[in-house]
Amino acid sequence: MNQKKICYLTYQSFPAETANSQQTISNIIHLTRNNRDVKLIFPLREKNSSDSIEKIKKVYNFNENFSIQGVSHNYPFGKVNNSSKALFHISHYLWAKKITKKILSSTEHFDYFITRSDWVFYFLSKNNRSVAFEIHQISKIRKLILLARRNAPNSKLIFLNEILQRQLKNYNSLENSIVLHNGVDMSSFENLSNKQKEIVFVGSLKRFNKDRNLRFLIEAFNISDLVSTHKLKIIGGPQKSAEELRDYVSKKYSELSIEINGRLSRFDAIERIKSAEIGVLLNEGSNDHSKYYTSPLKYFEYLAGNLKIIASDVPAHKCLPYSKDILFYKDGHTDSLKDALNKSLAIKVTDFKKNDISLDMRAKKIISFLEN
Repeated sequence: MNQKKICYLTYQSFPAETANSQQTISNIIHLTRNNRDVKLIFPLREKNSSDSIEKIKKVYNFNENFSIQGVSHNYPFGKVNNSSKALFHISHYLWAKKITKKILSSTEHFDYFITRSDWVFYFLSKNNRSVAFEIHQISKIRKLILLARRNAPNSKLIFLNEILQRQLKNYNSLENSIVLHNGVDMSSFENLSNKQKEIVFVGSLKRFNKDRNLRFLIEAFNISDLVSTHKLKIIGGPQKSAEELRDYVSKKYSELSIEINGRLSRFDAIERIKSAEIGVLLNEGSNDHSKYYTSPLKYFEYLAGNLKIIASDVPAHKCLPYSKDILFYKDGHTDSLKDALNKSLAIKVTDFKKNDISLDMRAKKIISFLEN
């Protein structure tokens, strides 16, 4: 029996130190493990963009082989400093129109397409191709495209959480959509280390060009009961932000057990998670994506690593699987985060089902959704 061939056609950039690029690569790896022939096609729009499978393997730490094709991107976004949203949308539209036309006129056959890109979805749907659109946030353009293709028979939508599906209910049909949270590669968490008295934050120190407010976490840790018994580890980049935070700690909290690691390899970051006792998610509510639409990869890694989890009380966190076991704190309130840290001493880790959070199960659900 021939393998079904899937094209993951996207306007993302690879390799990249972003959660969205990690999520795409993780999905492709697990689709491949489920006996699907997957080809990733994306634009070479950044200075560091590369379609070298060896380079991609090294950055994302995997061994599987799949086809990768980087396509030229002769448009301004990514080449102009401080590229605007307008340049992004214009470049995205023109590239998507050109590449979909090229693929659809070629002799290479794909049974299904998956994308995270609005205009790629639009042009594939318009040409009546079987395409699944992974939706991770809302925009005006996205609403218009979804409305235009609302009744397209071969077009399907994968929402990252229930809030996204509910807020876009007037722009899609429930029959052509499914909710699939992010997940985790359980094989990375088979051998858990002996737990240390450690609190860990793993993630970017900046989001949407704004500081993630790690000082808030440090201040809460400083007044918590854990300050005398636990070590706080902060792992993430960019390097400049890590250096600034390290300088802040050395000047104000030099007596505390705080370690600022900067960005680590994916393998090393997971090893730190596995040895920790408590994991912290920091998402503030000023941005709609952070407030409503996120399904953090780190949350699932914390779960798989048997960590007690503390998170801000935004709606997106409250609709995560097993959210009843999260210790929530009120964003921006130091005493609230301190209380959550103190309460973590008395709770047990979440008892979860591996299939509920595994990327393997997510890939199986995507395949079923595409093929049925």
